[in-house]
Amino acid sequence: MTPKPDRTPPRVPPLSRTTVAEAALRLLNEKGLEKLTLRAIAAELDVKAPALYWHFKNKQELIDEMATEMVRRMTAGDAGHEPEAAGPAGPPWRDQLLAANRALRRALLSYRDGARVFSGSRFSGTDHAEHVDAQLRVLVEAGFELPQAVRTLTTAFLYTLGFVTEEQGVHPVPGERREGCDVAERSKRLAAHPLAAAAGPHLFEDYDAHFEEGLGLILDGAAARYGIR
Repeated sequence: MTPKPDRTPPRVPPLSRTTVAEAALRLLNEKGLEKLTLRAIAAELDVKAPALYWHFKNKQELIDEMATEMVRRMTAGDAGHEPEAAGPAGPPWRDQLLAANRALRRALLSYRDGARVFSGSRFSGTDHAEHVDAQLRVLVEAGFELPQAVRTLTTAFLYTLGFVTEEQGVHPVPGERREGCDVAERSKRLAAHPLAAAAGPHLFEDYDAHFEEGLGLILDGAAARYGIR
């Protein structure tokens, strides 16, 4: 006797802040932040838009949760994984900040408008606090006073966030270049300003090298200002 086909509908995860944020992140690369609406997310989850308002009062609350989910994924992906150093090993505090900001840049670049999602967002919960505490502890043990450690940590973070914001203005996602961001055309347009014209490749190409150099400048400056080896 032929068994009857199983017509049980697939199990749908219960709606929660996390499942909504996950759906939003799935749509982010397709639509971008400007076109990411609660209606589109509701359609992705096969629910009515008003159902989302039980979890988020507005789009900014959703963006905050999206940023929080990005942090969860970033820290989970880096757990037990030591990123490969891009050069000779240095003091532990320096290696830690290099690794942390490289990981942050990778995470932001994995989403269209990833840096914009992060910018100005407030993380929900305390998942991120353990990692902040660990980073500050390494800096303090290296000789930074706590205010100096906080300033060094946040300056590096804000540099990375700003850098990726500008990088994604040219490359919204890897392999895609925004229209109008042609370096050769820019050089012709700015021919009357030769130094500005020649700066194009140093501004809009080879982002990996530029990121590393800029981050190194910040860490060198912190070490010199605060007298840390």
